[in-house]
Amino acid sequence: MRDVFNDQFPGERAQHLLRVLVQRYIREGQPVGSRTLSRDSGLDLSAATIRNVMVDLEEMGFISSPHTSAGRVPTSRGFRFFVDTLLRLKPLSSAEVKHLARRISTEAQDQKSLVASTSALLSSLTSLAGVVTTPRQPHASLRQIEFLPLSDKRVLAIIVINDQEVQNRILQLDRDYSGEELVRAANYLNEKFAGRELAQVRELIVEELKTTRERMNQLMLDAISIAQRAFNQEDQDNFVVAGETNLMGFAELHDVDKLRRLFEAFNAKRDILGMLDKVSSAHGVQIFIGEESGYSVLDDCSLVVAPYTSNDDVVGVLGVIGPTRMAYERVIPIVDVAAKLLGSALNSK
Repeated sequence: MRDVFNDQFPGERAQHLLRVLVQRYIREGQPVGSRTLSRDSGLDLSAATIRNVMVDLEEMGFISSPHTSAGRVPTSRGFRFFVDTLLRLKPLSSAEVKHLARRISTEAQDQKSLVASTSALLSSLTSLAGVVTTPRQPHASLRQIEFLPLSDKRVLAIIVINDQEVQNRILQLDRDYSGEELVRAANYLNEKFAGRELAQVRELIVEELKTTRERMNQLMLDAISIAQRAFNQEDQDNFVVAGETNLMGFAELHDVDKLRRLFEAFNAKRDILGMLDKVSSAHGVQIFIGEESGYSVLDDCSLVVAPYTSNDDVVGVLGVIGPTRMAYERVIPIVDVAAKLLGSALNSK
């Protein structure tokens, strides 16, 4: 996130008017004029004085004036200043927290359904798109790997992690491998990598291919080549998104091309995951407004996200994606509480 305002900092009166303008724009989604600000601000100021303040705020980059209207709308910089300086959060009541805790803990029987229900709950509470990454094991070590031949140059990789988790992955290879070849490859990999953490296994495989390819016999080459595909294959269930159709109801996202690119990003997952990965090492709720995400497809969106933990280890990220004019004062506490409750639910299960 960015917090750069140079030497231009609105005075107290300008801050008050900016807060009123942003709040009005969030509620109605329409440019806000000077007369409306004069009426809503509660300040005894003339329309001319308010117009002068608006000009100052526009020159500072906090608001802009659409070509079709004399009113103003907040810019991403204006929203950032509002969130960092002017926002008054609306914490959830104890009754609301208990209600959320009951829904998160009782609607799911396993981790997969827990993630799906939490994503849907975030969406229903905020009327935005809820997103939750699936919990990852902070210390995932390879216990064993096996390969079974399939048809059409495909192989089933069976990966046992931490003595309890089993992952099955279908690999598309360059040629057909016999069962005997696959057994030899698995034996080689188990002897070389069993007991190491998966992240280290991925690094070692890449290093092997870079530095020792010339000295590898065919068995080693085949084993490392198959392993690279097995351990680099992305899990297609690495996050769950719910309520993305809610975004169609916002005028600023109603452009068909914008929605198409946004939905493609949800389906491809790579960019969204890259965004969420930035949060996994952070503490508490993080807010990315407009271009701050670093991904052009999210330039008209804001993300309010937070890491969640299990046994004091960060295992995932959850939050909401919506237009920049979302109700931050309500959304931020919901995301904060949901992250804590999801962590508690994981610990209890």
